[in-house]
Amino acid sequence: MIAWAITGGEYLLRESVSIIETLGPDKIEIFLSRAAEEVLRANRLADFLERYRVFRDSCPSSPEIKFLYKGRYGLLVVAPATSNTVAKFVHGISDTLVTNLFAQAGKVRLPILVLPTDFQEVVEYETPGGKKLRFYPRPIDLENVRRLGEFEGVKVVTSPEELKAEILNFQTFKSSED
Repeated sequence: MIAWAITGGEYLLRESVSIIETLGPDKIEIFLSRAAEEVLRANRLADFLERYRVFRDSCPSSPEIKFLYKGRYGLLVVAPATSNTVAKFVHGISDTLVTNLFAQAGKVRLPILVLPTDFQEVVEYETPGGKKLRFYPRPIDLENVRRLGEFEGVKVVTSPEELKAEILNFQTFKSSED
């Protein structure tokens, strides 16, 4: 089972949802940040959640992460991961469901894949409405992504295709171990 955390980034959100849908509810449980819920609704993507077990950021202690300690998950995916979330990961701040999940996953040595929204100097994408946007991540955002990639057990991926390939490789590896 994969624990998949979604944060409030619009960039790479549709692609992340597409990968989730490809894998299906029998392989994924979803952990939503508060901003993720807003962005999913704003982009008319929230309906897919009805088919999944979903944990919402509703309590500071994040009791939902207890499943990490019970061995329920073999992998944590955070996609998309906003620059705010990545900064909290890098600086050890665990004050939301997603940041608590990340911290505790690291403590139990669960493999983690992160698809950050701010990983290159210039990001160009098209909104669901068809508008082309360009944004420029700050140097601190790029540095945080670099530092996150140095964490033991964490792999930073830089495209939805790479994320999907890593998940499929992980599943193949886990299947051969069983």
